[in-house]
Amino acid sequence: MKSLVIVALILGTVNLSFSQDKMKKESEDENIKIENLPTVVIKSAEKDFSIYLPDNNPDKDVRKLQERFIAYDLGKDYEGFERYLVIMYIDEGTLTAKYNEHGKLINVVEKYKNINLPDKVIYSIYKNYPEWTVVDDKYLYSQKEGDILKKQYDLKIKKGNLTKKITLKPDGEIISKK
Repeated sequence: MKSLVIVALILGTVNLSFSQDKMKKESEDENIKIENLPTVVIKSAEKDFSIYLPDNNPDKDVRKLQERFIAYDLGKDYEGFERYLVIMYIDEGTLTAKYNEHGKLINVVEKYKNINLPDKVIYSIYKNYPEWTVVDDKYLYSQKEGDILKKQYDLKIKKGNLTKKITLKPDGEIISKK
């Protein structure tokens, strides 16, 4: 009887140890899914906080300009002014930011043209307007005190002698047609 109890304990212990190893291997083999969350950049200026939400635009030049703006140090340049304006340029467009007398970011307006369009916008165009081509594109992105006011693509499309102007959201939803 003693030997039967000892064998049962050994089998139970061995069985538990194998199940723990198996669980460890399963967790090691799992792929971790990484999701890109929106970036929020907060710059401190005295007692006020400035909030700027960069856009996840597919165009690398637009992202570089936004990164350059994030890295921009206002320093004490704003002192003595009611409003302070910062304008940054690239070939494709501009980023204009307005600060108040305390160095707090009030609003940002970004305007670009002829940039890489997001996949959802391209898909929406070719789905709703087959055989049309994009002739001209403009992108407008504006925010005030961390709230996004406008984020849209104004496109001019062409098919033969016909041209149309359409406005889309970044998710491909058509806002207006002309």
